[in-house]
Order: sequence, then C-alpha cells, then structure tokens
Amino acid sequence: SEQRLMERDAHPWEKSYPPGVSWDVEMEPGTIPVLIDGSLQLNAAKPAIDFRGRKISYAQLGRDIDGVAAAMLSGAAAIRNGVALYLPNTPYHPIAFFAGLKAGTHLIHLSPLDAERTLIHKLRDSGARTLVTTNLAPMLPMALKLLDAGLIDTLYVGDDARWGEAPAAPLDIPQQPNVRKLEGAQIPTAWPRVSPGDIALLQYTGGTTGMPKAAILTHGNMTSAIQMYEAWYGGQGITRPGEERIICVLPLFHIYALTTILIKQIVNGNEILLRQRFDVAQTMADIEHLRVTSFPGVPTMWIALANHPGVERCDFSSLQSCSSGGAPLPVEIQARAERLTGRRLGGGWGMTETCPAGTLIPAVAPTESGTIGLPVPGVFIQVVDIDDPDRILPAGQIGELRIKGPNVTRGYWNRSPEDNAREFAGGFFLTGDIGYMDEDGFFFLVDRKKDLIISGGFNVYPQMIEQAIYEHPGVEEVIVIGIPDAYRGEAAKAFVRLRKGAADFTVDDLRAFLAGKLGRHELPASDEFRHSLPRTPVGKLSRLQLRDEERSKLDPKPSRGTPS
Repeated sequence: SEQRLMERDAHPWEKSYPPGVSWDVEMEPGTIPVLIDGSLQLNAAKPAIDFRGRKISYAQLGRDIDGVAAAMLSGAAAIRNGVALYLPNTPYHPIAFFAGLKAGTHLIHLSPLDAERTLIHKLRDSGARTLVTTNLAPMLPMALKLLDAGLIDTLYVGDDARWGEAPAAPLDIPQQPNVRKLEGAQIPTAWPRVSPGDIALLQYTGGTTGMPKAAILTHGNMTSAIQMYEAWYGGQGITRPGEERIICVLPLFHIYALTTILIKQIVNGNEILLRQRFDVAQTMADIEHLRVTSFPGVPTMWIALANHPGVERCDFSSLQSCSSGGAPLPVEIQARAERLTGRRLGGGWGMTETCPAGTLIPAVAPTESGTIGLPVPGVFIQVVDIDDPDRILPAGQIGELRIKGPNVTRGYWNRSPEDNAREFAGGFFLTGDIGYMDEDGFFFLVDRKKDLIISGGFNVYPQMIEQAIYEHPGVEEVIVIGIPDAYRGEAAKAFVRLRKGAADFTVDDLRAFLAGKLGRHELPASDEFRHSLPRTPVGKLSRLQLRDEERSKLDPKPSRGTPS
C-alpha cells in the first residue's frame, strides 16, 4: 500500500532485513519482574545457572530472589534511593538485581574495576545508601571502607562459600551494626506495584569532561530492548527458548551482558554458564564438553581464543551462535574465529543509553566488511549534520548518528532539564558517533565524536585519566589519547610536558602513582614526554594532531563495528 511504502521510506533499512524479521513489530513495554516471573515458574525444574560446576534451578533462583527482595523490603526506607550492586560475576548478582526490582527500588551498578574515588562519586551522585557485595577480596574490604566513611547506611554481604570452593578463600563477614548477610526473609503478602515508566537502573557511563554520569533506564526501556532482540533473532529462527546454553564471562555490571545474556536468557528459559573471569582453557572446555550453544565475547577474548595453542583441535560443533561486542574487532581475528567455529561472528552497535539495542548484523545475508549492521526492529536511526543536528543527511553522507525508540534513555540522572535537552534533537538522542548509512540501509561508523577510548570492551575516558595525572607534582600539561593495542583494541597513552626541573618518569612509575586514583583498565599503557603539546587556534590543548601522528605510524586496517 501507499502508506506502507511511505513507512519504508522512513526506515529504508527494512528492505535489507533477513526473511521473517519486520521492523514495525508491536512493542509492549512492561516491567522486569513480570517479564521474568513467568519463566521462573514455567522452567522451575530446569537449570538456570551453572556456577563452579553447580546447577541452580529456576525454582531455586526464584526462591532466592523472593527471599532477598523480602529482606530488602524489611528496610524499605533504606532502599528508597536505590540499591548499589558492587559485585563480580557471581549468582548473587542476578539474585540481588532481580530482587531489588521486585522490592520496588532501582539499581545502581558499581564496577569492581572502579577506583575508590569513582565508587564514592557514584554513591554520592546516585544517592544510594544501601550496597550489596560479596565476601571476596578486595570487594568486602572496600565495601566496609565505604560503610565506615558514612557513604552507605546498610551493607548486605553474600557469603561466597555458598557456591562451593573458590580460587581464593572468602573473608569472614564481620558482625557489626548495619552489616547483614544477603539471605532470605519472610515473603510478604503482596509485592510493591511497579510500572513500565519506573526507573529500573541508573547505569553509569562516561563523561569526557568529568566523572561518569548515570543514564536513566526504566523498566519500559529495558523490556523494550529485550523485545527488539527477540523480534530480530526469533524472526530469523535462530533462537531456541529452553534449549540454549550460554557462556557468560562478560561482566554482568555492564549493560551488554546484563541485557543480552542475563535478562534475555532468563526470559527464554535457557541455561547460563556463569564464569567469574575469562580463561581460554575453561571456555574451550565449556564449549567442547558442556556443549555450549552460544558464546558472546569481546575482542580480547576472541584474540586470546584464536591464538591459543591447540585451539584447532577444539570441537566447536555445538555452537549455534557466537558474537563479539564492546569494541571493534580486527578483521583478521574475525576471519580466524569464523574459520575455527564454522559460524559467522555476530556483531552490531549499541550504547548504555539504548539498553544497548541499536543495530545488528544479519546472521546469514552477505554484508560489507566494516558495517555495524541494520537498526533493530522498533528503532529509528538517522544521520544528521554535526553542526546542525536537526538537518537529516541523505545516504552516503557522513554525520552524527541520532537514535529514537522505546529503549532509549530519557536523560541522565542529576542533570538539569537544559543539560538533558542538549543531548537530544527532534526527539532523537544524539549518540556522539560519526558515520553514514548506505543506500541499502546499512550503517557504518568512521569516528567517535567524543574522545572515548574502548579498552578491552570497557569505556575509558581520557579526561578522567588526565585529571589524575595532573596530580603528579612533575606534570605541567598532559594529553591522553587512545592508541591501537593488539590485545585490548585500544589503550591509553599519555603525552606529558613536565614542569621545569622535573625528572622524567617511566610508565611503570606513572602507573604506580595512579594506583588507587584510577581503575586498572584506565591506567596508561605508555607515555611520551614532549617539550610542548599541540593546541587549537584558541589555545586549547588538542588531541587531534597526536591521534594523527599515532595513526600515521601504522598501516590502516579496517575493523568491524560492534556494540559499545
């Protein structure tokens, strides 16, 4: 019909969709507790999580969620401003995450990689006064330090011994006021009422001009993202609810694993092989002997796997899907991984602010190297003029990507209406990513508007590193940029102009100085001393020239776009 043709003109990528996938599938934003409760009951006897060789059934997971939610409700006033989760990959994460939402509060993720000052900032900015952690080192000592400093009022601690023997013995949980074991309580007669518009998560993402800021993600945002993924993968017939076994070595405190592994797979009744850290031999054994059907990773994992001695002898035949996200994947590693697994390595693009649904690469259709794929069902993406984000550019022209959909954040926590309004244009969120769309509706990235460094799948922000380096007494000026790194994808490099009379220092000296000020993933991999640093015409320090110098040292090689 004429109306249908007009709609296709508004989203031209649909003509390139795989058979069975429709862009205009109806979305019904809901709440996460309702979304998972049906699966917890339907799949009660099936394993939900495999951790350290032990199976946790859907029934047991549901009982733990209810018990911890009830415990949180017993201190309802304490959780009014949210519950902060300071957890590695452990079953306590899904338990506490789903329990907090069932108790009617919202969650705040603190990363185990965060430096102390970043943890303090996130607690103060979010207003959370309740924190959940586990009694592993160094998690518990840091959590107790935050409690003693008055930054939180209540600390819940899960006993790691519950899950079997760990590589490092858990610490004793101190018996002191405001420290409670993370365990169940009497189930209430009714649970708090939760609506799709209620905040589910404050997920911190970067600020290139300061400390991280929290994207506001509602229940409706997150459940819409799940439906988008279901419409894409289900439409292609490449999901098998209740039959999949997925490796989860990606951190659950990151939006990528949280949405695409934890929530999505629990909704589908699948089994998650939860691993605390990535180990090549363990991953190969999981695939070969436990017959894993899906392995989502980040480029560092695929690089390690592709280069592991004897990987050619591993039986990958159980894999139905595999993907790489978080950062661009070198083309040669992609090709090697696909030869090893016999499967196309999936990818796409997304953001914390989109939960992270954005684009995906079709599973079987031929695609041009370097594309980030097609917008997922229900999402609009446009390319707009960098200086005038209300002016939409035609196919082939480079500009800034802007995005709209029921999965997209409404703004950032603790930011003024004026500040949040500047993040949008025409009802679309401005992504800060620079790229273009081709005639077939495939999108490509060419640069990032922000000076973000993606190292090992984690966002690293140059300004935060610079601010920490400026505390060094010998530093006059500093510029930090991302440089190619064979393992992490990118790593931070610091260009330093010293104060008069100050002595040079090695990168190891610099990293030692920055310990405690930055996370391990943020520490510079190299440094270089300059008599002067480049500036813009108005006198501001400029990264552009230094990036160009570093790029000129290497032969340019294409990389494939993947979710951020």
